Amino acid sequence: MNSEFPKLTISHWAEADRPREKLEKLGASALSDAELLAILIGSGTPNESAVGLMKRILNGCNNNLNTLGKLSLSDLKQYKGIGPAKAITILAACELGKRRQRAAIEESPILNSSEGIYNYMRTTIQDLDVEEGWMLMLKQNFRLIEAKRISVGGLTMAPVDIRLMMKEALMKNTTVLVFCHNHPSGNTQPSREDDSLTSRIQKACNLLSIYLADHVILTDGSYFSYRDEGKL
Repeated sequence: MNSEFPKLTISHWAEADRPREKLEKLGASALSDAELLAILIGSGTPNESAVGLMKRILNGCNNNLNTLGKLSLSDLKQYKGIGPAKAITILAACELGKRRQRAAIEESPILNSSEGIYNYMRTTIQDLDVEEGWMLMLKQNFRLIEAKRISVGGLTMAPVDIRLMMKEALMKNTTVLVFCHNHPSGNTQPSREDDSLTSRIQKACNLLSIYLADHVILTDGSYFSYRDEGKL
């Protein structure tokens, strides 16, 4: 005899508690984060609805979707009731949210301020646990030509090949260049190595008549601009 109880799917809930029906009648904005995520995962456990399950997970993330988006597959699977399929669904939803956030500015934005550079790059590298270096190649009017990752490192350093940077810049007819990298530690202050790298990039740009507009160090929630701080 099978002693297992069936999973409590959304179709078995009381009508007032069904997020799908609620969305259809009231619109997506009327639903909580937990209700929206419950629609995606589809079912909870024999003792907990999908909404209850997602409320529990969000509570563990301080009810912050940004924090939820930082969880790994293994992190999510630690929650009772979350298997690989549900964990992958949640991660996919978080990634779509990031991509939508970027989509509004991917139409050749003009990046003529440190804040604009930060807002453009933050969704790309804010959640990384290793350092990455990116170059933003711009036209003379600061309109983006291309953003390209040029280095991947460890927790505290990402080696950068200056020659490769200049080659990429020349191939794209770059007249203005911005270099960005993240600090997984959350500390925005530049290191000696960051200062040295900035100096080397600037010297290479000067030789090729490319304007180095900025070197921006990003963390999740803040940034440091060499240009704003008078270090360029």
